[in-house]
Amino acid sequence: MNSHAITTRKLTVTAILMAMNIIMSTSVLSIPVPGGHMYLNDVIIVTAAVLLEPFYAFLVGGVGAFIGDMLFYPTPMFVSLVTHGLQAAVISLFVHRFMKEKPVLSALVGALVGWVITVLGYSLGRAYIYGTPEYAILKLPFQILQTGVGSALALLLCYRLNIVGLYQKFFRNA
Repeated sequence: MNSHAITTRKLTVTAILMAMNIIMSTSVLSIPVPGGHMYLNDVIIVTAAVLLEPFYAFLVGGVGAFIGDMLFYPTPMFVSLVTHGLQAAVISLFVHRFMKEKPVLSALVGALVGWVITVLGYSLGRAYIYGTPEYAILKLPFQILQTGVGSALALLLCYRLNIVGLYQKFFRNA
């Protein structure tokens, strides 16, 4: 397979996952909770991080969340860029660099580290943006739940439903 075909496919997959992240950032697809909404874009972010290399994962997670916030609720868009970007890049690093010989374990460890990054990033970001730690504390249980559910669903999609195998086959047969 030539390198142009690989690059085109990676960019296409990245763009599709980024668009899915943006869509999942809308209030229409969220669950109302006290103090706002709970979004399911972590499913897309963690899936992208398992499938893609760190740079592409950062684009899906960070830039996708940034654009989604910019379009629908701009106040936390920079918090989303940094937090979800780091989440995706770290998970991807675990899967593709640090522990690549044990893919499921590396994805699980990466998702747990990404969970901590996301919860801390959003808690600190909310406390700073809104000028009150109380708001961050109010949202904390929902942030923990959102990231945990999103990570669990993504790992099930990737390994139980074999999205990883389909993705690898897609690039092997180009």
